Amino acid sequence: MANETVPSTVIPASLDAWVSHLDAVRLPIPQRSHVLVGKTLSDSRRSLREIAEVMQDSPALALSLIREANQHAQSSLTEPAESLEVALNRLGLKRTQELLESMPVLPAEDIPVALRQVLLISQHAAQQGIGLFGNRLARLWQEVYWGSLLFFSPLWAMAMTHPKQLEEWEARVIHKGECADKVERALFGVRLFEICRALAQLWRLPEWIMQGYAVITDDKRTLIRVLHIARDTHRPLHQQQQLDADPALRRWLSHPANSLLLANGLALSAQQGWDSPHNLRWQYLTSLYLQLPLHEVQQQVHQNAASSARYHSTPDLWHPALALLMPWEARRVNTHGQPAPPPSAQALQAWRKYCGQLLEEPTAFANPMHLTLCAREALQACGMRRIILLMADKTSSLLRAFQVLGLPKTAFDMTLNVSDSPALQRLMAQPAQVRLTPENNAVISAAMPANLRSLFPGEHLLLRSLSNNGRVVMLILADQDGGPFSETSVQAFGKTAQCIEKALHTFTARGR
Repeated sequence: MANETVPSTVIPASLDAWVSHLDAVRLPIPQRSHVLVGKTLSDSRRSLREIAEVMQDSPALALSLIREANQHAQSSLTEPAESLEVALNRLGLKRTQELLESMPVLPAEDIPVALRQVLLISQHAAQQGIGLFGNRLARLWQEVYWGSLLFFSPLWAMAMTHPKQLEEWEARVIHKGECADKVERALFGVRLFEICRALAQLWRLPEWIMQGYAVITDDKRTLIRVLHIARDTHRPLHQQQQLDADPALRRWLSHPANSLLLANGLALSAQQGWDSPHNLRWQYLTSLYLQLPLHEVQQQVHQNAASSARYHSTPDLWHPALALLMPWEARRVNTHGQPAPPPSAQALQAWRKYCGQLLEEPTAFANPMHLTLCAREALQACGMRRIILLMADKTSSLLRAFQVLGLPKTAFDMTLNVSDSPALQRLMAQPAQVRLTPENNAVISAAMPANLRSLFPGEHLLLRSLSNNGRVVMLILADQDGGPFSETSVQAFGKTAQCIEKALHTFTARGR
């Protein structure tokens, strides 16, 4: 597999492109898990089951091993590995050790937060799967656990490469209740679970996972029919009569594969709240599936969440079990759509230092690259997280990237022709500052070069052109990861631009 482990600003344009892109992602594993698993593999006294149990704390490693075992199965007729223990048996310890050594390893705190949050949801789902269905499906314990854990594994890769799109999907679909179809086509170009289904098929994940995705993508009507019956929780006899009247629906509901769908539906929807409409739907369905009163299911679900949080939660991640300590009507604070925090006192102190260097006379800068580096540091200190500084060519209408922060390496090679963009023409005609907001984003973005705008996904962006000796010579684009700005940072951005403009004038006048 290719090494795709960093966020990408390029949005694949088709289902095949998404599958190819995400299939190449290499997920990192925590350093602690890498050491522990390595020691366990070298211990000849350990059984495969014991090795698999040690690996449970590293879902990314488990996925890698199961994918490898399924990819190199003897024939397409071979059943996919339903558990990590089966995968280990197929691979052998030597090949397992080789795969372990080839995986990216990072300290746990250095693994991207978006990935760790999605992994936490999957671990919570696995706990729900075992807690709710483990006894009923005792002989299928391994299938329930690993299937529940790996159900959302295609999203793990997406959390590495497109965390902002996933966060926006969660904010708009889960928290705001927008139409999933419209949101997903706008963010991804295709339905999100079509991507997951295609990847699961390519990776030959367990058949139960494939059946769960088939329900989500192709058989929603059946799910809705069952939900109508499940809502009638106060009349269990009537529920049973409705199921008896439709034997096909009753057989569908009782299939063990539905345990994965229910466990993951509960875990994902609980991110918003335990009494949210999304979560209540899955609680009703689970109650009908288990033939238990709703209050008993809710009690078990809450206990499972607490157990999951005890083993997997960390202070910088949100676990729904935390909501059990809050008033019942409380909701998780969704940071998507909230202004970025203002710069810290330490950051502002650094910002003042950089601005002081820009204002020094005579100039302390030896060349334009030195000057623009200081400018970039000042912009970062005032809270900007993604930055590009473009300089105008002296003899043409071209703009070339001089400094970049928080953007792909390809941004360093960017060259733009001002005459190709109405927005660039206006900005380069005279010094100006433009602030993109959700209200004006569509109009202004349409007038910008697509390759430049794509570097800054989101609806909030600052553009500032600077002049020197009557000619616009620099263009700055900066944002705070595409979300709403801290007003303190916006004010500091404007002052920084003034300091950079002064530094350009002083630098040009040196030696006269």
